[in-house]
Amino acid sequence: MAYIGELISIGVAFSWTATALLSEFGSKRLGNLTLNVLRMALALIFSLVLFGVVTGNPLPVGVSGEACGWMLLSGLVGYVIGDFCLFQCYIIIGSRFGQLFMTLAPLSAALMAWVTLGQQMKAMSIVAMLVTLFGISISVLGRGEHHKLSLKLPLNGVLFAIGAAVCQGVGLVLSKIGMDHYDMATLADMGVPEWLVPFSANFYRCVAGIVGFSLLLYYRDEMGHLGESMHDKKGLSVAMATTIFGPFVGVGFSLMAVQYTAAGIASTLMAMTPIIILLPSYWLFHEKITWKAVVGAFISVIGVSLFFLE
Repeated sequence: MAYIGELISIGVAFSWTATALLSEFGSKRLGNLTLNVLRMALALIFSLVLFGVVTGNPLPVGVSGEACGWMLLSGLVGYVIGDFCLFQCYIIIGSRFGQLFMTLAPLSAALMAWVTLGQQMKAMSIVAMLVTLFGISISVLGRGEHHKLSLKLPLNGVLFAIGAAVCQGVGLVLSKIGMDHYDMATLADMGVPEWLVPFSANFYRCVAGIVGFSLLLYYRDEMGHLGESMHDKKGLSVAMATTIFGPFVGVGFSLMAVQYTAAGIASTLMAMTPIIILLPSYWLFHEKITWKAVVGAFISVIGVSLFFLE
């Protein structure tokens, strides 16, 4: 099917929009670390069920130690560090602005691919980066005292958002490297369909995620919050919905997308979330939408698109 990777990427953008909105609510209700531990645990359970139904074995099979290592590293960077920063920025500046900064993720993915995979960067890359940053600045900068520019958002929230974008981009490239180490011929002989590989890869990312988040939860002495969350039916429902749209379906299909199209193209289409999220954030959280926010979001997405022009 033509453009299957591109179509999957667009679907992922909608999935991540739902994840962002649900995660903002869930993070404020359950706490950043508690929600992430629940998400990772539920994603692992869903994965075990999927493997059991498709292959008859609840565990992923035919994975080399090298591929497993890359996926665990990807989970550490993309989930533990990246999602911690992302959910923290949701609490501080909200999901709409958080997703706007996530347009920097494709740029970090391209830089990481340049360093690790030798993918060339062109002069257009610099132009695209400036356009993307310009779009973000339109949305987040305003007039301060004495008519000077000032940041309309808390600085710590912005730093968390930038950290999340960088980690997501780097994590995506690490995942691609890991999946390149899968032996497709061997998996086919074992009866494992090709489309299941991204979910197998994400299984190991989730293992790294649940270990990392659990250690952080223990270190910050918040294990009690996890126990309390077990009695919060609404919070658990949000955690389950966030898991389905995020680390299970969303991430699984994002990894599938880079199998069928270039990582840069996939990242660009997935980066449409800041535009898609404008109306839902207005309806659900009554966040005011200004012309500057709309223009800034469109410019930032255009900037990401320019980054991958031939």
